[in-house]
Amino acid sequence: MNNRIKKQKKIALIAHDNRKTDLISWVKKNNIILGKHFLCGTGTTSKLISEETSLPVKPYRSGPLGGDQQIGAAIVDGEVDFMIFFWDPLTSQPHDPDVKALLRIAVLFDIPVAMNQSSADFLLNSSFMDEEYEKNVVDYTNTIVK
Repeated sequence: MNNRIKKQKKIALIAHDNRKTDLISWVKKNNIILGKHFLCGTGTTSKLISEETSLPVKPYRSGPLGGDQQIGAAIVDGEVDFMIFFWDPLTSQPHDPDVKALLRIAVLFDIPVAMNQSSADFLLNSSFMDEEYEKNVVDYTNTIVK
């Protein structure tokens, strides 16, 4: 398994419905930095970001239709190594189990995750954004009951 995040990051952009406008505004504000990286996102979010910013964003399915799980699989496959997820903490989502699974995979594979604007600003403006980074992926192999 490759534990290195390259200089050019593969960033997933995700937002619940009540946070899409906030994420789009944040992407517009950080357009130049984000334009140096590969972007992907769940269905509507990726479409709206592409339309509003002209940045190319690889679309996955909508979150409730499996997009969260697709991004989780992309993390496992090394196709996503950084995630910005503006989620709505006050609204129950029909796909909450999928969101929890996505966040679990992000922690398991030690990828940076921002879940609000402040943490996204801190991550995006970190000195690590301009260099390679060695992740510390814990090997849980011996803890899994066979």
